[in-house]
Amino acid sequence: MFEQRYNQYTTQDQLVWKVLFDRQTALLHKRACAAFGQGLEASGLHRHAIPDFDDVNRRLRAATGWELAPVQGMLNDADFFGLLAQRKFPGTIWIRSMQQFDFTQEPDLFHGVFGHVPLLMDAAFADFLHFLGHVAAQHLHDAPALARLERLYGFTVQFGLVQERGETRMYGAGLLSSSGEIHHCLSNANHQRPFDLASALQTPYSEAHLQDQYFVLNNWEQLTESVAELAALLSSNWQLNAV
Repeated sequence: MFEQRYNQYTTQDQLVWKVLFDRQTALLHKRACAAFGQGLEASGLHRHAIPDFDDVNRRLRAATGWELAPVQGMLNDADFFGLLAQRKFPGTIWIRSMQQFDFTQEPDLFHGVFGHVPLLMDAAFADFLHFLGHVAAQHLHDAPALARLERLYGFTVQFGLVQERGETRMYGAGLLSSSGEIHHCLSNANHQRPFDLASALQTPYSEAHLQDQYFVLNNWEQLTESVAELAALLSSNWQLNAV
């Protein structure tokens, strides 16, 4: 069990948070979904200091029953999805350096907290993510099933977009926390396509580079519907084409 150990953050760490916070909130004006702005305010996140996980967790538990679980780095699928099934989100305790400012290959504190926490304050989204973790927890020893669940997670929770009032808005944490990903997503309309489960599951997914494809929800209901559909298919031993 890891702890955040807040007093170990340096002055430079605090500066990285502040500069990233300012840059991303400016970039996301009229580009992020409504739930992000509402959740950012409700979660108490602000530019002045790296968030204390204890403070964040008090607000998360009260809003949706979720909490951040401090971790040092990336987890394997079993541990990651196992936490989601318990309404716990792995929050990385280290924050990127100035040298890694624009891109980190592993998720850091800014990505985990700024990118994920605001949406976890939304009851419908929080329930969807719990549902996804619950389904994954039933297939932890089934590599093909986990690969499909990972793609669904990646193309929604990490890099998803949604239609709101006729406009395409960002809700995926990998977009919300990365200026490079935002600009890349906006640079070519061909990068975006309407979400459907089969297409998402058959599209290669990696977080090691900017995404080649982004999926746009028609509405938020598609999230829960997609997990329910995938759960039914997995339980009936349905097979997709090979990865």
